[in-house]
Amino acid sequence: MLSRRSLLSRTIRRKKNHTKRIKSNKNIKNVPKEQELPNQQQEDEDNEEGFNLKSSAPSHTHGVQPLGNLYLNPGSVNSRNTGLGNLQTLTDELVLEILGLLDATHLGVLACVSKSFYVFSNHEPLWRNLVLDGLNGRFLYNGSWKSTYIAACYPLIDVSRVLVSGLKVRDFYSDYLFQSWLCANLEMKPEWLERGNIVRKKGISVEEFVMNFEEPNKPVLLEGCLDNWPASKKWNRDYLLKLCDDVPFAVGPVEMKLEDYFRYSDQVREERPLYLFDPKFAEKVPVLGSEYEVPVYFREDLFSVLGKERPDYRWIIIGPAGSGSSFHIDPNSTSAWNAVIKGSKKWVLFPPDVVPPGVHPSPDGAEVACPVSIIEWFMNFYGATKNWKKGPIECICKAGEVIFVPNGWWHLVINLEDSIAITQNYVSRRNLLNVLDFLKKPNASELVSGTKDRINLHDKFKNAIEASFPGTIEELTLKAEEKQAQQKNVSFWDSVTDSKVGAFKFSF
Repeated sequence: MLSRRSLLSRTIRRKKNHTKRIKSNKNIKNVPKEQELPNQQQEDEDNEEGFNLKSSAPSHTHGVQPLGNLYLNPGSVNSRNTGLGNLQTLTDELVLEILGLLDATHLGVLACVSKSFYVFSNHEPLWRNLVLDGLNGRFLYNGSWKSTYIAACYPLIDVSRVLVSGLKVRDFYSDYLFQSWLCANLEMKPEWLERGNIVRKKGISVEEFVMNFEEPNKPVLLEGCLDNWPASKKWNRDYLLKLCDDVPFAVGPVEMKLEDYFRYSDQVREERPLYLFDPKFAEKVPVLGSEYEVPVYFREDLFSVLGKERPDYRWIIIGPAGSGSSFHIDPNSTSAWNAVIKGSKKWVLFPPDVVPPGVHPSPDGAEVACPVSIIEWFMNFYGATKNWKKGPIECICKAGEVIFVPNGWWHLVINLEDSIAITQNYVSRRNLLNVLDFLKKPNASELVSGTKDRINLHDKFKNAIEASFPGTIEELTLKAEEKQAQQKNVSFWDSVTDSKVGAFKFSF
């Protein structure tokens, strides 16, 4: 569990290299008056590491302030502690974990005990969990998760005329609760977006793609692949709403109609917006599957030999600005391509041998601990990668562009605006042996995803490949052994960087 820390100055943070959830709050511009930091004018003069709030950012619903403000107001008493009584020694995270065990009625009762419990009991993620876990997608988002819950469970109550959770509490200081609000309302800093060191290509041959990118397992951004897609011209909100009508799509742990999801995405302002990410979209709405085609570079997909037994492999992705995926490696050791149809996405990728800062995978790879939100990672860890010898590969993928994500690469993606995309995972001959090795790992039952038969997937896939492409596995194994014997002791990064200047060379 990530520990709480006060929002102190950047100078102090630099002296302590801890990976905490909460970092400095210095130079946050446009902070609402209720939460304005003392000496704000002086700090704004030094805007080298400043943050900007979105122009429409509201003040914190309950007036929660960062803990550093308490130290600058010595006459104040933290109502967070007085209202919790003997429980004040618990961290905010632990308090919220305990409250997460309560149902809505008990949360409502607890909110009446003290100002502190009022703030904690109205923490939006608690109500979000109650809605998503208890209502099975049968809800209409109503401006906040608590209002949504009340409107769904007590339809006779007109939530528009009830102050659901908007009382201000004076002198309540909490880094954890404040950061949740802050991450939901921060703009992406320009320096987070300006670095773009990925190789861009247009109109290259399949052979060139295989030789220079797929075979050496290097990312590339491809232009012009979507020019003939009907989806590029048709797929907007009005068209999708009309085409999909009442069809439910996978959104996090629930299913929602597009109309209901867009209602949510238009209103929501939270740290981790829900993402529409549906692997069965083409089966649900066959027209969607017919309005795009796999780019020529990715058409060898050996998992197709399994037919309907293949793991999930393609998804339609829809989300508002700020939504996305935190650091992960694509499932089953597959490679992937992601095509942006509308909007734009920021990508940050690290090679297989470099674990991103702030990310902590378990030894067996079954679990990954990382910051709560994508914005939190950018705030607390992105800056550290600037001086890394093995720094990330980055880009902004815009509408009409496709990014190739090689197998094993860590990657983070955040939507910079309302976006629609298609992504597919695939297995080619260049990656077949990696996938087979992955599927036969001792803990395959935990690692393999996208299929119900995780344990037997390796044998099924290997047998199907041998039946469809006799001798292929043996041939690839022999080539891999020969290549390994010929290779010198040269690291991956030595092969793609110039040690004299410390820059990517990618000279093919």
